[in-house]
Amino acid sequence: MLKETSSSRKIKLVPEDTKFLASFVGELNGNIKLLEENLSVKIFQNGNKISIKGEKNKLDHAEHIIKTLYASCCNGSDISKETIYLATNNNIFSDSKEMQIIKTPRKQIKPRTKNQDTFVKMIDSHELNFGIGPAGTGKTYLAVAKGVEFLQTGKVEKIVLIRPAVEAGEKLGFLPGDLSQKVDPYLKPLYDALFEMVGIEKVNRLLERDIIEVAPLAYLRGRTLNNSFIIMDEGQNTTIDQMKMFLTRMGFGSYGVVNGDATQIDLPKNVPSGLIHALKILKSVDGIGFTEFRSIDVIRHPLVKKIVDAYSIEKK
Repeated sequence: MLKETSSSRKIKLVPEDTKFLASFVGELNGNIKLLEENLSVKIFQNGNKISIKGEKNKLDHAEHIIKTLYASCCNGSDISKETIYLATNNNIFSDSKEMQIIKTPRKQIKPRTKNQDTFVKMIDSHELNFGIGPAGTGKTYLAVAKGVEFLQTGKVEKIVLIRPAVEAGEKLGFLPGDLSQKVDPYLKPLYDALFEMVGIEKVNRLLERDIIEVAPLAYLRGRTLNNSFIIMDEGQNTTIDQMKMFLTRMGFGSYGVVNGDATQIDLPKNVPSGLIHALKILKSVDGIGFTEFRSIDVIRHPLVKKIVDAYSIEKK
């Protein structure tokens, strides 16, 4: 039963085309059902005529999403569960013209949420940035994308990838190879992003020429990294001394991005996180950017957002 505050609105989808309408509605009205669930409204469709019923404050948003998704169909795009989820939960279509596009050799990347857009713009305007938030919010992917863009445009001469050699319940000593080879498996999210944006063969050539460098944290001591785009992933797993050492490696013409999730610290219980410590003492330092991601920025299966929220509530 609709609430007393409920209202209705009728709209027409143009152009009226049976092929586009079928794509928009989905098999067995599957897309309509998903839209109803995610927008908390009832949607009735008859040809290109759409009737939306629900709370008054939700009708504008529902109309905007429906018209935008239909326009995507008319432009030849398929509507998937992911498309509907992102459109309805992250409002990715609003202000899309103002969001900055990252250009890489194989694809153009656009931030999908306001916090993602803020993060990208912070990287452009600050030489050192911190991206803090839960898994799946795009921190690593966007940092790699900006690193590739900076390298491609000549803003930097190399990309340096760093990740602390600490994982939940894992002991690196049991892995084969030298220290660099032991760390490589834990850099897979960074490699995957690079392969997608640049291509496997080209990435391998850049690795051979040391234009892309995988640098275990321990190997940075005593070095100064000039003209580099330096990405530290999983920064919450550094100690205070390690974080200080990393931050002081930046040389002239370099850009640093530290990503981490303060709720997923794998250090021993008596060892303070270098990321949390850095956030406390560097907040007031000019020239450093901070972007905080939340569960609404999660670009993964809808359950991931709910899981992140559930753990946040339980921790409180």
